[in-house]
Formats: sequence, C-alpha cells, structure tokens
Amino acid sequence: MNFNRLAAHYHWLELAFAGGLMQRCRTAFLARTAPCRSALLVGEGTGRFLVELLRARPGMEVTCVEHSAGMIAQARRRLHAENLNPDRVQFLAADALTWTPPAGKFDLVVTNFFLDCFPPDQLRQLIPRIAAGTTPSALWLLADFRLPEHGWRRWRAAGILAVLYLAFKLTTALSARWLTPPDDLLQHAGFQLVERRLASFGLAHADLWQRASP
Repeated sequence: MNFNRLAAHYHWLELAFAGGLMQRCRTAFLARTAPCRSALLVGEGTGRFLVELLRARPGMEVTCVEHSAGMIAQARRRLHAENLNPDRVQFLAADALTWTPPAGKFDLVVTNFFLDCFPPDQLRQLIPRIAAGTTPSALWLLADFRLPEHGWRRWRAAGILAVLYLAFKLTTALSARWLTPPDDLLQHAGFQLVERRLASFGLAHADLWQRASP
C-alpha cells in the first residue's frame, strides 16, 4: 500500500468526492481532546486534522506516523501555509504495521480514514500495537466509512464503497478488499465506545473511544 502517487492530488480528490464530509468527521470530537497532552496521529495523510489539532491545543506534543513520504511532505507544506511551526510535530516515515510506539506514552490516538485500509488479519496486528502505546485513560478518535445495516442507505453506501475500494486498489495497491469494522478489536484492546456520530445517511462516522479502567 503506497499513497505517494496520490499525495499531491489527495486534497482536491477528497473535496471533489466528499466536499467537507471527511473533515467534519475528523474534527467532530476535537473539543474533547482538551485534557490530552501527547497525541499519536497514525495515517494522517495531508495534515488537515493535524492543522486543527495544533490550533486547538498549542501545548500538545504530537507524533505523526505516516508511511507515505509524499503525504508527509504535503502535511509539512500545509503547516507552513497555515503559519504553524512544524517543529511541534515529530513526523515518522514508518509502516504502522511494524512501527512500535513507546509504551504508555500517548493519551490521545487519532486514526482518521485509516483503519478501513486494512484487512482483518492486519487490523488484528495493528490495533493492539497502537493500544500498547497509550496511557490508562487515553482517548482514541477515529473517523471512517461504514456500511449501514439495511435499506436504501446500505445499498447506496455499498455502491460508493465498491467504487472507492476499486479506485484505491488500482492506484495504491490497497491491501483491504472491503471494510472491516474495528469495534470488537478496539474493545479487546481495552477501549470502550463513548460516542458515535453518523454522517451522510450513515456512510461515514466519527467515534470517540476511551481506554476502560482496569
């Protein structure tokens, strides 16, 4: 899976496909991050959420793990354009499936439109690996696409997702063939769903998860 080919065009492709939908989902729970001091952003892409996080939390320490060097370059350009200091962010060009976070460091994890890129076997590796780097009361924000349970909303979403997965398979060699809900894996890693907000007739969702007390 390599998003370098799309990096320079991803922002405009996103706007053409979804307008502001994806960014609204990314930032749905931004206000709830006020207590957090150390954030891990995995698969951040071009930095649209990163900009809003740095604005909202000027004292936060941020680590951004992104496999695509092209996406990191776009994120750095975005920070410069928004007059935000890139030194506030540690960018790591690494594969999240093999990168090991420092144990117990992060009280905020953000995976926006990222977990839906992986098949079940890789999610079973990825989610516990990320969770091992979190504090006992950490928050986990995620935004992703989803498949509604029934009716015309389900058929609509299924058609859109089929096109998306085919397009990303051809352009990025995406490993996932279809959407895998991560809920059970997050719960098994010690997190509980606090709140979920649906968007676009259930096509997308924004989640706030929190690590459960032992």
